[in-house]
Amino acid sequence: MDTADDTGVAAWRAMLLAYNAALRAIDSDLTRAGTIPLTWYDVLLELNAGPRRRLRMNDLADRVVLSRTRVSRLVDEMVAAGLVTKIRDEEDRRVVWAAMTDEGASAFHGTAPRYLRGIEQHFAQYLTEEEKQVMAAALTKVRKAHAEVISTPEALRRSTRTTR
Repeated sequence: MDTADDTGVAAWRAMLLAYNAALRAIDSDLTRAGTIPLTWYDVLLELNAGPRRRLRMNDLADRVVLSRTRVSRLVDEMVAAGLVTKIRDEEDRRVVWAAMTDEGASAFHGTAPRYLRGIEQHFAQYLTEEEKQVMAAALTKVRKAHAEVISTPEALRRSTRTTR
């Protein structure tokens, strides 16, 4: 590898390791506090941002950093816990919506302060304001570049063939 490749790989590895360490620490804090798990909070965070506190299951799966299968199972667990409901779309019966219940909203709002403290304690405090701005801009650039990609098996195969 040349130096540019080494730097890219080092940045990638550092991002993954930092993400994993901070996520585990935040999840541990939430567990000790007796709140909902971090994965549930992330689902509720996305539902809270959706119109009428709901999203189509496909859209939720795109927004949560988990596999589609895992999101489906997670939502089923949250339905059983009374935090989310699933609603079949009246116009297109193939579409299923995940909607936050009032209990889900309560759990979300009860967990939010601990979650935000965790971000500060396990991530943000280690960065200067300038580093936070640079990191946010850089990672947003990468995310936007991939937002245009259609995540179908055929599109992924085409993408892989063109980059080899």
